[in-house]
Amino acid sequence: MPVIEQYLEAVATHDWDTMRACLRDDVVRIGPFRDEFHGRDDYMTFLTELMPSLPGYSMDIARITYADDGRLAFAELAETIDVDGRPLRTEESLVFELDDSARIARIDIFIKTSLGAPADGM
Repeated sequence: MPVIEQYLEAVATHDWDTMRACLRDDVVRIGPFRDEFHGRDDYMTFLTELMPSLPGYSMDIARITYADDGRLAFAELAETIDVDGRPLRTEESLVFELDDSARIARIDIFIKTSLGAPADGM
């Protein structure tokens, strides 16, 4: 299984050993709110504390695309958690940079938002 698919499955299932193996020691993760984690241990601590605390968590992967001879990957997915007993779905796009060993060197996460109809109605 390609590394991004392994990584995302590991996050969703809390398979921390597999996730750790997918990441470089010096991985950089930039979140959707410009929150940053530098280094695998720092990032792993964040996820191992956060993920089990999310009620009703699920991940639906729409598409993963590799580019630049496998050095870049793009994932479109949605994450759902329960908030006040109701599902809250967040659509995201993730950009991954991979090293020569096909390990994740950088992750940038972007949230898709709805801005509503333009003011002129078009």
